[in-house]
Amino acid sequence: MNAAINKGYADLHVHTVYSDGMYSPRGVVKTAIGLGLGAISITDHDSIEGVAPVIEAAAGTSLEIIPGVEISTVIGEREIHLLGYFIDREDIPFVERLNKRKESRVGRMTEMIRLLREKGIEVSEDEVMDTSFGGTIGRLHLAHVMVESGLVKTTGEAFGRYIGNGRPCFVSHERFEFRDAILAIKKAGGVPVLAHPGSSGVDEHIPDLISAGLRGIEVYHTRHSAGASDKYLRLVLKNSLIATGGSDCHGLKQDGLLMGKVRVSRDVVETLRAESEKIRNEKNG
Repeated sequence: MNAAINKGYADLHVHTVYSDGMYSPRGVVKTAIGLGLGAISITDHDSIEGVAPVIEAAAGTSLEIIPGVEISTVIGEREIHLLGYFIDREDIPFVERLNKRKESRVGRMTEMIRLLREKGIEVSEDEVMDTSFGGTIGRLHLAHVMVESGLVKTTGEAFGRYIGNGRPCFVSHERFEFRDAILAIKKAGGVPVLAHPGSSGVDEHIPDLISAGLRGIEVYHTRHSAGASDKYLRLVLKNSLIATGGSDCHGLKQDGLLMGKVRVSRDVVETLRAESEKIRNEKNG
């Protein structure tokens, strides 16, 4: 690990085993500290259940854990992801809505496993469900089990042949409408930010997202080229938004560790914190 990364930096897009990441709470904290990061945001898919265990694992260290979430939403016919930062984890309506999404994902997974079995591919449903540690279940969990069971050689093969979009065993899941998602994040005191627009193909929809209350754009991301980051930074400045960034790290992969490869200054963290306080004041005002 490269401990030379300055503690003044933050990685604002990190996943854990509570969605489709490979890191346990202790593992994510140990890795972040080893990299010299000062803060990370836990942004699991449609789940905030991993935040508390990571905060507990970081107790007594200098690492700040920012409560976050990555919500799957739809705008028109296209899926987009929205990040929410400084979410109030005690906001019951928000937690209940995420729990409903969690339940719908379980039903989706059951159906995908049924479709796989129809093709003669036997996958243990219990084994797949156990990989989410009680958090949100997703296709990557299924793909990992397929690899470990010797049904495919790689997760890429699992997606490409069976469970990727448009593949024979793919099943879509229930998603928030984008306006609803932005409002839900703000009602929970969070700051809504558009995730990785450069890989989502949603540029034409950004004005609608801003009109709906979007407060930031993930300008810096592992899959963004320098040109893409420059483009989104100009858009952020033009619309008085917050420029955020993160690695979207899910754990160790063939191309190495992503955590910390994309990072922003702690000034961005403070700007998000202040925006969250502003949103909460407006809600209670």
